[in-house]
Amino acid sequence: MHAPKLETFRLADHINVDPKGIDRTVDAYERHEFGLYMARGANHPRFGYLESWLLPGLGLRVNKFHERAGGRFYQDFYIDVASIELSDAAWTTRDLYIDLLSTTGSPITVDDIDELSQATAQGLISAEDAEFAIDATLRAVDGTTRHNDNVIDWLTAIGYPLTWAEHVELVPEG
Repeated sequence: MHAPKLETFRLADHINVDPKGIDRTVDAYERHEFGLYMARGANHPRFGYLESWLLPGLGLRVNKFHERAGGRFYQDFYIDVASIELSDAAWTTRDLYIDLLSTTGSPITVDDIDELSQATAQGLISAEDAEFAIDATLRAVDGTTRHNDNVIDWLTAIGYPLTWAEHVELVPEG
């Protein structure tokens, strides 16, 4: 079992330090009253661009991966349950293991509850962090379900009007 993954979003220098410690250049950071939007290229084999919303009040990071031709993503949005700390200079996420896969019009899928349980049992996260993760998960599943399996409609209804780029340019692989 791995320790919780940490990620840093340094606003002043437009850098996203990924969980492996690699500095990634960010095209856009936008601070909003309810969260932080980030957009950046990605040289990943499956996707070439990433947009993310960090929502500290909900304990969620909502991700939109822009896949390459032939990619096989099975969700519209990949949502990390995370604790999020913010300051004027940087925001930091600590992944709390649970992932939510959201495809508009289909029931949301909850992944990695087993990892949360293992991490808690091994002392990698506290019981309070596990409870926070479970509460965030239940709130997201309930809200999305009540909005016809549309996570964006749920978030908009509760004051989190997420927006996404109309056009992105995929970064070459590698």
